[in-house]
Amino acid sequence: IQCDVSISDPMPHGHPIGVDTGLEKFLATSEGTHLKPPKFFKSLQSKLKLLQRRLSRKQKLSSNYEKALLKVARLHHTIDNTRKDFHFKQAHALCDAGDMVFMEDLDYRIMAKGMFSKQMLDAGFGQFRQVVEYVCWKRGKFFAEVDARGTSQECPECGAEVKKELSVRVHDCPNCNYIADRDVASSQVIRNRGIALI
Repeated sequence: IQCDVSISDPMPHGHPIGVDTGLEKFLATSEGTHLKPPKFFKSLQSKLKLLQRRLSRKQKLSSNYEKALLKVARLHHTIDNTRKDFHFKQAHALCDAGDMVFMEDLDYRIMAKGMFSKQMLDAGFGQFRQVVEYVCWKRGKFFAEVDARGTSQECPECGAEVKKELSVRVHDCPNCNYIADRDVASSQVIRNRGIALI
């Protein structure tokens, strides 16, 4: 059945949550929770390498070649399915924790071409953001993207700029003496920017 029904987007309401994604921690929320990256591709990489080596030794278009090709495809499909399942579970957990979810407006395609391209693609941050947006819409929660510039260099308490190298994992503000995990502080800045946006 197809009918022309316009469903309005959820309005801002309730408890806000900022979400910061990264390679060291898959996500860190403004509530203080953080999650390590599961590394789906890396855990099955050795098995995939073995199957691809077996495939390369088969005669092309033979019956055994087609069977080996199917095994490789199935493993890729397994990796994709487990990653997507993880993304959906985390998106629902975020919706359980708050009514408004804010994330950074980053172009992950550019970041996936850098030095950590394999880790970026394994985490699937772009897909995760799409899944969170869809789950928020489905459950009537508000979702928005905020400007990502300088989120890790800003203090969430006083708003002062605190310059940090990437190796420094603790936010320590000299102005207001606020100390927190770097990623949690960044997610709190995202939450503050989201509240200011609406």
